[in-house]
Amino acid sequence: MKKRENTTEERDEHMTDHHEQDTTSSHTATEAEVEVEQETVDTTELSETELEIQRLNALAEENNNRYLRTQADFDNFRRRTSKERDELAKYASLKLVEQLVPVLDNFERAILATTDNQEFESFSKGVNMIFRQLSQVLEQEGLQQMNSVGQPFNPEYHQAIMQVESDEHEEGVVVEEVQKGYLLKDKVIRPAMVKVSM
Repeated sequence: MKKRENTTEERDEHMTDHHEQDTTSSHTATEAEVEVEQETVDTTELSETELEIQRLNALAEENNNRYLRTQADFDNFRRRTSKERDELAKYASLKLVEQLVPVLDNFERAILATTDNQEFESFSKGVNMIFRQLSQVLEQEGLQQMNSVGQPFNPEYHQAIMQVESDEHEEGVVVEEVQKGYLLKDKVIRPAMVKVSM
């Protein structure tokens, strides 16, 4: 009987130990699962953070590129307006000078018409004085007469109205100026009307 009781006690102890082992194993498994879940959560949070950092970096780069483009556009605009302002100041008198050039032509014609007539000598001197005065005023504004005769024909400066044979000049040279051409500083305001050798 005693032996059977011992066996029962041993079996109970064994079952208790086995139950404790099962409980410990179960507890260890649960802890491991919790750790895996925490690692998964940490990895997910890390991935989301990295994605957010990448998104913000891309946005910062895009904004920086946009700023650089805007800065370049502004610099171009500033240079262009500065150039336009300089040209406007440089050629501010362009319209007035263009309108006065035909007046110079008429003065020259009047002077030539009265040169050979003694009766108009004093009148001719007066017209000549006015012509010189007007010429000086326009020269001070930057008006220059072109010297075309003997120069190679240049369509930017000359308007050919006729081709003539010439023993003195090679082909394509201005041999006669029919109407004077004028420059305002470095800009052609009227090309010279010329005859060109052929």
